[in-house]
Amino acid sequence: MPMLLRLRLLLASLGGGLLLALVLCLGAQNLEQRPRLWLGVGSTPPLPAGFLVGLALVVGVISGGSCTALLLPRAAQAPGRE
Repeated sequence: MPMLLRLRLLLASLGGGLLLALVLCLGAQNLEQRPRLWLGVGSTPPLPAGFLVGLALVVGVISGGSCTALLLPRAAQAPGRE
């Protein structure tokens, strides 16, 4: 039962993140301000500022849901067997 709950949490976070990414890609088409990100070894192509902020939000949703699914305590664990 706990494994099914973990799978549901993981799939829900991935699905929600993918839907947010789809909406983000559709909404970031006509933005004029396009800064570059400097990554140390190079830079990204010019991307809209709203796209960069939205991408950080999508990554946060996916990583938060994944961490919640992985750190969920086991329900039927015997005492002393941690």
